[in-house]
Amino acid sequence: MQQLTISFIGGGNMAEALIAGLRRSGHDGANIWVSEPQQSRRDYLNASYAVQVSPDNAEVAKHADVLLLAVKPQQMKPALAGLSVELKADVTVVSIAAGISSSSLHEWLGEHVNIVRVMPNTPALVGAGMSALFSDADELHKLRAEYVLQACGVSVRVERENQMHAVTALSGSGPAYFFLMAEIMKATGVKLGLSDALASQLAAQTALGAGKMLAESDRTAEQLRHQVTSPGGTTQAAIDEMYEMGLPAAVRKGVMAASKRSEELAG
Repeated sequence: MQQLTISFIGGGNMAEALIAGLRRSGHDGANIWVSEPQQSRRDYLNASYAVQVSPDNAEVAKHADVLLLAVKPQQMKPALAGLSVELKADVTVVSIAAGISSSSLHEWLGEHVNIVRVMPNTPALVGAGMSALFSDADELHKLRAEYVLQACGVSVRVERENQMHAVTALSGSGPAYFFLMAEIMKATGVKLGLSDALASQLAAQTALGAGKMLAESDRTAEQLRHQVTSPGGTTQAAIDEMYEMGLPAAVRKGVMAASKRSEELAG
């Protein structure tokens, strides 16, 4: 896998996270290409990761064994214009754009192209990403996609493409839900008399510790919550108030709204 040429259309934050993970895992920068319209961004990626850069999508695409599409959904169709004639016959095309269906990608690139749809999330930037993939392509192409994804976190597969909407709502958008909770907790800590810096540290480290417990424990989220909630104690008082104010319903509605928006983007 480390001999594959991996090309990126788009050099934004998520592309950078995957590039950084690949370089940490030992993938040669000479075998990583990135197309990016901004000269300053190209210079940064080249200097930071010793990868090959170009403003030309076609030039980058023609080198690819794995072509990773890392542009915004509304930019996808124009970004792919003319690329179908540049692609190798056995290229693996990996899309990380929310809502863009495999059928749309086949329409723009050709029915013969091996498509893998992926929904990553931003913790990939710190090597703790959660990605889910769907593909009807052969196992080789799924394994190639997983090689890229697992360089900066964990990846799983889903059985049906329409499940990607739920994945987007749960883990793709999910980090923002936790950031919002930490933001509110921090602001409340300041209101209660803590310094801004101390409240930020307490909220961040608490989120880190809780996430680590959830990921590494053999207990469910519900069991862990009960473990820390002593009857009649401070945590119970907080949880009771959150239920009273409708927090569970708000979270459910938010996740459902994200899933619906993903479906709308798919057209």
